[in-house]
Amino acid sequence: MLELVKRLVIEEEGADATEYALLAALIAIAIIGGATLLGTNIGSMFTAIGGLIGTKSATV
Repeated sequence: MLELVKRLVIEEEGADATEYALLAALIAIAIIGGATLLGTNIGSMFTAIGGLIGTKSATV
């Protein structure tokens, strides 16, 4: 295993593959973070709308 890591560090192709893997990981983290934040905000919005609809229908 250690020999494989050494080869990846020394070889240019290994460095390219490592850079692409890091880039893909960072993009995935950004997408997951954005989706989580968006999901939380949408959930809060629907909760607020549901509360408003509930109070309006209770007064009718």
